Formats: sequence, C-alpha cells, structure tokens
Amino acid sequence: MNLKTVKPGYLTIAASNFDARPMTYLEGETRLGYEPDVARAVCAKLGFEPVWFNVPWVDFYPTLAAKQCDVVWFNQAITEERRTRANFTQPYGVFDEAVLVQTKRNIYSAADLVGLRVGGLATSTNLQLAESFGDVEIVPFPGNDHVLPEMLEALRRGDIDALVDDELVLIAAAKIDPNLRIAFTVPTQIPFGIAVHQDNLDLLRSLDDALTALIQEGKLAELWHCSIPEKEFPIQLLSRYQCTNGDRDESYRKST
Repeated sequence: MNLKTVKPGYLTIAASNFDARPMTYLEGETRLGYEPDVARAVCAKLGFEPVWFNVPWVDFYPTLAAKQCDVVWFNQAITEERRTRANFTQPYGVFDEAVLVQTKRNIYSAADLVGLRVGGLATSTNLQLAESFGDVEIVPFPGNDHVLPEMLEALRRGDIDALVDDELVLIAAAKIDPNLRIAFTVPTQIPFGIAVHQDNLDLLRSLDDALTALIQEGKLAELWHCSIPEKEFPIQLLSRYQCTNGDRDESYRKST
C-alpha cells in the first residue's frame, strides 16, 4: 500500500521538546525514551523514517488539522474530546496518574488536598483528575518546552501544594530530588495512542497493524522494559485493544 504522508517516505511527528522521561526526552538532537523507541519500531515496519518537530501542547491538534504533520505522538491520552479532533490507534501503553508533593508535607490522599493548590498541565487528563479531588484550587500550567521544570519549581517554592501528572514522569522527578515524593497514585489506567488526521484512514490502519505486530512479536514488551523496568508491561490490557482485519474494536471505542 502506498501510504500518503506529508513528506513521502517519512512519518512527520508533532511532539514537544519538554522532558517527560521515561516516556520521551531529548539528548542533544536525539529523542530517547519509550515513545520514540516505539515510533522507530513502527516506522521500520512501514518503511518510514520518523521525523519529529517541536509543537506547543496547545497547538498539537491545530497542527494536525492543518496537515502540517502526519501524527501527534507525545503522551496523548485517548479521550472522547480528542477523538472529536483526530482518530487514534490502539494504545501502545496504559498508564496511571499520581500526585507529587514536598517530602515534608503531610499529604497522603485526595482528602489531604482539600483547600490546597493543585497544579497540572493545562487541558490535560491530569487536571481533570485534580478536579475530581473536590474542594481544591486548580492551577493550570501552559504546555511550553519547560513546563515540567516550571511545575516542579513551583512545587518546590510552595506556589502550589501538589502536582498531578503521569505517574512515570513523577517517579522520575522524585528519584532526582529527595525533597519531593509521590503522595499517592491513582490507578486510572489511561490508554495512550497515536493521533492521526481523520482523513487518513489508510495510515491509521497501517499504524494499528504495525503496533499489533510489535505486540505479538514481543517487541513492544522489550521496548517497554528497556525504558520502564519498574512497571509490568500491560499485555493483557493491550490485547483487548488490538484490531483484527483492520476493524476498529467496538469495546475499545466504548472504553475510551
């Protein structure tokens, strides 16, 4: 199949340059982490060369709509709202969310956050989770290249009392700074997928087929364990989402 892409022979990927290890981060000009490794493996299946370019978080879907990229592939939780703006592949992982606080604070549950300031990335599922905590003050941060360091610094300064983000990102931050710790984890099991322009169904199906092959070959699990050794690869959850004969799994559509 001759797949249509923005630049023939390449998969142009809208992403962000901010550090979200172990999922994705930059060392020099090279993208490392689980997502870029999966992207390279998928592209190898399809005969593409992956090319990333930096886009502010809020511009991901306008960039996709304008067909300036083929996909958005950067920590994209599959949500009903986002599905109005793009088609999504089956997930390449499912992830929990967590709350990070200063180590000295007596915060261990959502009940301990009542009346406090909770920060998170604007327009993210993380802030939607924070809103479910009840009587808390939501502090959104715009998705620029330095948003994670800015949120962590705001937490250290006491400008916010807690930070909600993807669990893996916060675990990495807590490992680096002993003054920060995970207060609690929420097992939200949110699926992350590749966002594809709604007009490009052939590309969507091909990406799905490549992900299915990587799962069945054990390659996706291998890449997961290289970047995320502390978490078990969610093979049973991902198996529910696999597409068969190019058909979209109805149970997956309902679950997301």
